Amino acid sequence: MLFGGTMPTFAPGRRPMSPGNRAGLGAAFVLLVMVSAAESTDTTSAGYIGLFAIVPFAAALFAAWQYVAGVGVAATLIGAGFVGQSGSAGSGALVYLLGIMSATGIAVAAATMRQRQTERIAELRQLASVAQQAVLRPIGPQVGSLAISGRYISATAAADIGGDLYEALNTQYGVRIIIGDVRGKGLDAVRLASIVLGSYRHVAYERADLKAIVADLDRAVARSVGDEDFVTAALVEERGGTLTIVNCGHPAPLLLRRGQVIPLEPPAPAPPLGFVPEVKARVERLEPGDRLLLFTDGLGEARREGEFFPTADRAWRLLGHGTVGDGLASLETALVDWVHGRLEDDIALVLLEYAGPDAGASIPVPSWEVGAAGS
Repeated sequence: MLFGGTMPTFAPGRRPMSPGNRAGLGAAFVLLVMVSAAESTDTTSAGYIGLFAIVPFAAALFAAWQYVAGVGVAATLIGAGFVGQSGSAGSGALVYLLGIMSATGIAVAAATMRQRQTERIAELRQLASVAQQAVLRPIGPQVGSLAISGRYISATAAADIGGDLYEALNTQYGVRIIIGDVRGKGLDAVRLASIVLGSYRHVAYERADLKAIVADLDRAVARSVGDEDFVTAALVEERGGTLTIVNCGHPAPLLLRRGQVIPLEPPAPAPPLGFVPEVKARVERLEPGDRLLLFTDGLGEARREGEFFPTADRAWRLLGHGTVGDGLASLETALVDWVHGRLEDDIALVLLEYAGPDAGASIPVPSWEVGAAGS
């Protein structure tokens, strides 16, 4: 059971006690035993009874307010028993008991506030997850002649939300893929990511070349952001085994071929979307079995003790075997282990594999695509 809600019961068939409630009751029990043992060694006075006031606060750190109230009542009753046993039922002992009851009330209030905050965080996280899923639709496992998988790794445990984006579409011009990274975080970043993806999902089907898509996306970003905001992006098109890439200030994709990892740097650098990028395409001829990793800069910037994650060195071992989904899962596991679970930035990953020529192979490559063709 989550923190809060109705009074927990232990009838058959009901949900078991939550770990938080167990931890709170365990801490309270240990303190009750310790204070009781201290008081039992000195039966001539009630000097340790005031320490029972700590017990409900220990429970309030983890448990629901109902449990805190129960622990406070138990501490008060045990304290009253020691008062009667010591025969010191004077004004001092009464102050101790009133202190325990007051502490119980304060602890119950604190547990209630913590419970509401926990519920609010859970609600916000759920809303953030819904927003993220609305922006990033699932892709794969097959788009055209490509086996493809996408993965989003959030740096914030409290909310899986950020401005990294990706999409893969099977159009009349071939399979088109975008990966991007919005400057900033939170809802503003998600809003801009949704604008970019919404525009892309329209123009990817309408424009015959990637340059025109970049121009459309740049205008969409410029209309929606301030002077200091931008979106880095890489656009990829696979058509009949020909891979075309345009890059707007984004990390270069990695081509995995026969045990080698080849960064596909653009022929010339171009600024991000929002700064009127003039892109030049890089063209590669794919071979069956080739894999391509697209990623955002959170992967390149992941580090521990100042040492960056060796993406290029480990890419083939982590991504070159199994399905593309298995490859991304292996990469995420290795990455999280490298940084000891503490990422500084969100990461979007897309891994695709070219299976070979398909029905779209006869679509011609337009003459505007120029760049370095490599093996």
